[in-house]
Amino acid sequence: METFSEVRQHMMDLYELRIDEPFIISFEFPIEGGNRRQSIFLAELETSDGRRVLRVETPVVPLADLDAEKCLRINLTQRVGYLAVGDLDGVPYIKMCENLPYAFVGEQELDYTIRNVAQTADKMEQFLEPGEDIA
Repeated sequence: METFSEVRQHMMDLYELRIDEPFIISFEFPIEGGNRRQSIFLAELETSDGRRVLRVETPVVPLADLDAEKCLRINLTQRVGYLAVGDLDGVPYIKMCENLPYAFVGEQELDYTIRNVAQTADKMEQFLEPGEDIA
C-alpha cells in the first residue's frame, strides 16, 4: 500500500468505520476470545524530512491514576508499539502507538500490527484498570 486511500479501502473491506476523514479513520477491533473491543485509529503523518508514515493508535487507560515512571518502564518492555499520552474526549489517556513507513505497509503487515497493538493494549487495560472494557 502506498497511499492512505488504499489503507482506507482495505479497512472498509474488514470493518465498519466510525471515523472516516481524509487522513484519519477509526474502527472497533474485536479482541479474540471475548466480547471486548479496542478502538483503533489510523492516521497518516509526515516526518520532519517529508516522509509519510501510517500511525496505528489505540487508547489504553486514563492517565490520571498512573505515574510516568510506571509507563516508561512498561514502554521499555514493549516489542511492538510504544506508549504515548493523548487526549480522548478531553481526558488524558495512555495510548499505544506504532508508526509504519509506507514502504512496509502491506495488507498482512498492517493487519498483523493492528492485531498486536489492539491485543497488547487490551491486556494492559485489563491489568491497569481491571473490570469493564473502557477503550
